[in-house]
Amino acid sequence: MRSVYLECRFSNPQARRAHLIRGEAIVAIITNSSVETLGLTEGSPACAIIKASEVIVGKDVDGAKLSARNVLPGVVEKVLDGAVNSEVEIQLSVSGSMVASITKQSVKALGLQKGDQVSAIIKASNVMIGV
Repeated sequence: MRSVYLECRFSNPQARRAHLIRGEAIVAIITNSSVETLGLTEGSPACAIIKASEVIVGKDVDGAKLSARNVLPGVVEKVLDGAVNSEVEIQLSVSGSMVASITKQSVKALGLQKGDQVSAIIKASNVMIGV
C-alpha cells in the first residue's frame, strides 16, 4: 500500500489549511502543538501525507453534500487488481497523482476504468502534514 505526498504551502495556521502548489486547498486537522513543533507559518513549505487506504473514490459527486473536507477531482490513470483490493491511480486535476486502495467489489460497483472522471475524497482527520 502506498501513501501520497502532495507538495504544498501552509497558508493559514488558524484554519489548518495547506494549498497545493497549483492552488487547491487541502484541509488537515492538526494540533496547535504540532503547528509550533513543525514551525508552520503562512507560506512555509509543507507536504500533505495521505495513506492510500484513507482515500475514498467517488463518481458524479459534483454538488454532493459530504462530511469530508477534501474532494479533489481527477481522472483514473489505471486500476491494478489484487486478491481482495485494487489500487486506483488518480491523476489529480490540480497537482500530481494519488492512489486509492479500495475493494475490488467497489471498483466493480463504480464501473471504474481508465479515463473515468472521479474524485478523491479524504477526511481532514486523515491528512498528515510534514515539513
